Amino acid sequence: MTPLLSVRNLRKSYGALKVTDDVSLDVASGELHAIIGPNGAGKTTLIHQLSGSLPSDSGTVHLAGEDVTALPMVARVRRGLARSFQITSILDGFSVLENVALAVQARSGSSFRFFRPAASETALNAEAMDALGRVGLADRAARRAGSLSHGEKRQLELAVALATKARLLLLDEPLAGTGPEESAILVGLMRELKSTHTLVLIEHDMDAVFVLADRMSVLVYGRIIASGAPSVVRSDPAVRAAYLGEEEAA
Repeated sequence: MTPLLSVRNLRKSYGALKVTDDVSLDVASGELHAIIGPNGAGKTTLIHQLSGSLPSDSGTVHLAGEDVTALPMVARVRRGLARSFQITSILDGFSVLENVALAVQARSGSSFRFFRPAASETALNAEAMDALGRVGLADRAARRAGSLSHGEKRQLELAVALATKARLLLLDEPLAGTGPEESAILVGLMRELKSTHTLVLIEHDMDAVFVLADRMSVLVYGRIIASGAPSVVRSDPAVRAAYLGEEEAA
């Protein structure tokens, strides 16, 4: 079976510094694949390369068998790849519903305008409400997005990603800065999304990673040193020496 995401020999350097170095991995449809590693390992750069926000020096990215290596981020979104949980893209001055409706509009080409009566875009707003309901924010639809808590903004970012009708979600440290209750909500959402979406997750919370991940890859100094089921990766001597041993001892 063709992987939904297939990456081969991906590289990105800045001068003599190799940030990602010959990265290859496959992500099967329907799995949650976690990418872990110490700070400075190249994880966020890799997500930039997968999303299309940063061109690679060499290597290829295939989505559902299609070579998308040369495509910009917008074109990859249209093919079903969405990124969330990096530098926030929430429009604080607009309502929660308007933030998600804008994503629906961008995908569908609707003539949506923020200052039209909501009734004039019933179908668009209905889709946006569906996404908000899925992440638990339907009751916050009319609130200004800037008034949400940090964890609720993470939920809203996920609703925006869902509104693009993505098949593959790239999640960059969704639990960063969240408290225990907010983290539990987001972990529950990601667990639920595994039934309908393929996810690539970067996360430093190892408890959450081992609860959620079907498979995982460990990135150290820009290179993947191990991939496999969490139980296998966790017991790998090289992984423990390079990363997990320090994390678990902390």
